[in-house]
Amino acid sequence: MHTEKEITRIASLLPSATELVCALGLQDRLVGVTHECDYPPEVACLPRLTERLLPQSDPKSLDSLVTQAVHTHRSLYHLDIDALERLDVDLILTQELCDVCAVAYDEVVAAARLLHAPTTVVSLEPQTLEQVFEQLDLIGRLCGVEDWAKALHAKLRQRVAAYAEQSSALAHPSVYVMEWLDPPWAAGHWVPEMVAAAGGQEVLGKAGLPSRRIDWEELFAANPQYIVFAPCGYDLAGIVEEVQRVAFPKRWSMLRAVREEHLYAVQASAYFSRPGSRVVDGIATLAEILHPEVFGTDRQGQDWVPVTFRCA
Repeated sequence: MHTEKEITRIASLLPSATELVCALGLQDRLVGVTHECDYPPEVACLPRLTERLLPQSDPKSLDSLVTQAVHTHRSLYHLDIDALERLDVDLILTQELCDVCAVAYDEVVAAARLLHAPTTVVSLEPQTLEQVFEQLDLIGRLCGVEDWAKALHAKLRQRVAAYAEQSSALAHPSVYVMEWLDPPWAAGHWVPEMVAAAGGQEVLGKAGLPSRRIDWEELFAANPQYIVFAPCGYDLAGIVEEVQRVAFPKRWSMLRAVREEHLYAVQASAYFSRPGSRVVDGIATLAEILHPEVFGTDRQGQDWVPVTFRCA
């Protein structure tokens, strides 16, 4: 569904899309967001168009609930169609990448058909870092700020290139970015590229491919030098808390990263889970973790912390 009229009223059904819209100076056109949108802080006053249907739970129980919902084709989120109608939106930003992360695309399209005014539905589904930044170009074209979008795109690419160049001559230790704690998941999509730019080598996740569930034996075989806890949707404090709750296998203590005390929690929700402009801050965070002698530790305490563990 597409209309040629000027885009003036945007509904974002993705926290990353909300960040991209605001990064392009379009915050005044944003009229509705999700229940998870928290950046920039100014969006807190906007109407919430979604609601999570699953209860809060520990990682293992939540994984089971999500799996059951997906297998039975039950929605994980509620979309407020009446609110969409009241807001008279002409652009809805959503995604098809993951039904676990946001309202299902088919549900959004069906809702848009019920609206009285013509509405454009755009799916944002980046798989790589470059595709993350290309979203800026797309939104810029739709909203008439193409030059601004191109300039921001170029700036972000330059920042990534600068980290990659600075770390290119350094030893690249093996890294496992743990996207879920129990059961363990390996981070895919853009995250392995972030690790590479920061001067590391992701050993379980594959760039440009979906994140995947692994078994503990696969982790033990990889035996990474660094483990970065970045469970999807969690902030730094929440991750530290969850790490203390999880009963890791006894063999966990034999991993090189554990023995050498290279275990770290990061601001996963802000810098890793969301494919927005702040992924570059995620690269900066990883660079400090992997190579503090070069990149310093200015972000420690705010964006990352070392963590301890307990074994089963």
